[in-house]
Amino acid sequence: MPNQIEEAVPLEEFNHRFTTNERYRAIFDRCDGDNDGYICIWELEDFINSNNEDVKRIPKHIIKKIHKMADENEDQKLDYREFVQMLEHPDLQHLFGHYVTQYINFLIPREKPSLLLRGVDGQLIDEYTCCPPPIFMFLISILEFAFYLTDELTEKDSTLTGTGVTAVIFIYDPAKRHEVWRYLTYMFVHIGYAHLLVNLAVQIVLGVPLEMVHKWWRVLTIYFAGVIAGSLTNSITDPMCRLAGASGGVYSLLTAHIACVILNWRQMMYPYVQLFIYLVVVVCDLGQAVYNRFFLDVKSQVGISAHLGGAIAGLLVGIYTLRNLHVTRTEKYIWWMALILYIILMGIAIIMNIGWPRYFTN
Repeated sequence: MPNQIEEAVPLEEFNHRFTTNERYRAIFDRCDGDNDGYICIWELEDFINSNNEDVKRIPKHIIKKIHKMADENEDQKLDYREFVQMLEHPDLQHLFGHYVTQYINFLIPREKPSLLLRGVDGQLIDEYTCCPPPIFMFLISILEFAFYLTDELTEKDSTLTGTGVTAVIFIYDPAKRHEVWRYLTYMFVHIGYAHLLVNLAVQIVLGVPLEMVHKWWRVLTIYFAGVIAGSLTNSITDPMCRLAGASGGVYSLLTAHIACVILNWRQMMYPYVQLFIYLVVVVCDLGQAVYNRFFLDVKSQVGISAHLGGAIAGLLVGIYTLRNLHVTRTEKYIWWMALILYIILMGIAIIMNIGWPRYFTN
């Protein structure tokens, strides 16, 4: 028999009054209406809808699908182990008030249950998932590390000067502007291990949560757009400067998070805090680089304009590429403005790089 005191405790108070196992056992006992040690479909339906704060009840066929997902031995009922695994299932956590990590929930938008139940077939759509796993940022980071390691092992200290075997082929060199692949492949070249490690760490921290919500191809689009915009901007504003590093892509991921906050303002956790943090990081990093280079007369190797170009591209491409959980009329106008502005800026940059050769030879 379930403990009567535990039955009287509201579900939202369990986290404060019980350990994890005790809390799960108490929840299981509350859900097990006939006290037979198993949870059938109708008991799960009563349990979910009685704890659903939203006015709209979750349809029975959705709950049946949840029950079937958790029923590993297909005996039409859930034992305690299957019930616990259901509570901890990442695709169902918004129903049971349990989150994978506070980090993920801080960075990504979350819809209310009533908004999650959409579509013609009424399927439950999850906003973040590890299936398929977020592999793009890990793969691109592995490639960047592999190219760096190749140069370091082939010719010692070549990574400090950008003269390694891969750097010679991939780095953006204004004297070889006709080799158009360099506008993208410079991201594989890093000057020094600190440059490499910082870029790898930041792009994984920022890129993986984006992949979990918006899928790898959207993140790939934003990342490459930032890299290309960075090299195009740098070639125009600093035409005699060689360019290396993935900072254009990293900055595009940073401002893509700003785009995500703008598009999903009401679905984000602490949107003002997130927006403030991202803006502070961008302004402080760019501000310090500008101050060192132009006011302290420090010979800086930081591609300031590449960072800025990547940041602008990440914001604009992010606005019309990332998923918007609830589209408003204003956001539709913002979407079109971002798309048009990006096309105009990229068109100007490409035309200047192709049609104004004398500018780059002076």
